[in-house]
Amino acid sequence: MNVKRKIVFVYNPISGSRRLIPVVPIIERFMDTDLYDFSIVSTQYKGHATELAREYAARGYDAVIAVGGDGTVNETGCGLIGTDTALGIIPCGSGNGLARHLGIPMDPYKAVKWLDKSIFTEIDYGMMDHQPFFCTCGVGFDAKVSDSFSKSGSRGVLTYLESIMKEIATYHNETYKLSFDNSSETFEAFFITCANADQWGNNAYVAPTASLQDGLLDVIAAHPFSVVDAPLIAFQLFNRQIDRNPNVSVRKCRELTITRIQEGPAHYDGEPVTLGREIHIELKQGGLKVLIPDKRHRI
Repeated sequence: MNVKRKIVFVYNPISGSRRLIPVVPIIERFMDTDLYDFSIVSTQYKGHATELAREYAARGYDAVIAVGGDGTVNETGCGLIGTDTALGIIPCGSGNGLARHLGIPMDPYKAVKWLDKSIFTEIDYGMMDHQPFFCTCGVGFDAKVSDSFSKSGSRGVLTYLESIMKEIATYHNETYKLSFDNSSETFEAFFITCANADQWGNNAYVAPTASLQDGLLDVIAAHPFSVVDAPLIAFQLFNRQIDRNPNVSVRKCRELTITRIQEGPAHYDGEPVTLGREIHIELKQGGLKVLIPDKRHRI
């Protein structure tokens, strides 16, 4: 007789744009009880998913499945770094960046069913001033939008687009110094993103060549551009071609420091935070086990 996998679903009841989809009943009805011994717990406050993930990892669970958006995924993953317990995802958020990169279906029913054939693998993760991230972190316009989006009264793509339109009217480029191992660059930029995965979410591919297993960060800098250039950049962003734009530069590294004129907004996996003038970012190779649908999928 096969030994059942022991897993727990960590469910954020107020996550993202799918609050009205009955995710818990889908899990309860369609999980294969011949393969899994499972339970479901709900988060009660910010940071609770990290506490729960650590608790179940210490109890020897095979996997903790984050049921929510990028924030829930980040919190859950933080609690599993360095353990033998894998992170799984049922995406229910607005962006779902890591889930999309891993090839996990966006439909909750399909996402539950893929667990039956899931496999374990290990991915890299990043650190931004001691805060882990799994998809991207950054400064500049995307950080301002993340802050605005977090303060909005609703979620979803339309709300995110509204946040973009609100911020772009008054946003000013900033000057940054990027210090790598043996070199540095200083320039104005619209945003700087450090990517472990290939996208911010919603299939906005800010780092088309990024890999979760190459031991490197993709550092993407969008230099100042005109209104006329904006449609092309937007088109390329959603068609995996932004690295071909002449106003965008890409570097690969394991570690860097971003220095700016003053403290201000930043983000990790879409979560806004205020940081100082100097921000240290590094890539930690391996360290987080994850469940993916198919070993043939490039991650």
